[in-house]
Amino acid sequence: MGDDDLWIFVEPYGEDYWLKPGDVFTVAPEVEGIDVWFSAAVCPEGITVWLYEDGDPTKVVLKYTVSDADGTRLECGHQRPPKPAGWSTPEPG
Repeated sequence: MGDDDLWIFVEPYGEDYWLKPGDVFTVAPEVEGIDVWFSAAVCPEGITVWLYEDGDPTKVVLKYTVSDADGTRLECGHQRPPKPAGWSTPEPG
């Protein structure tokens, strides 16, 4: 999407993962064998993702993994930029 970092927020927890240009992330349910649909809201700065079982928005998938192109599981806050000077609000995640 450009030359800047891009954030991904995975809901419902608002966990944040940050992509550098050229990075690839995969968001997947931890439980295999369920039919998962994704809802994504995209803006220039990032993407917010929701996972739903069977496409039903009342069946939010709560257990998921985020991994990089090598399959390494990533932790919330991956590559999160430092807080700007004077920032006093708690960080997400």
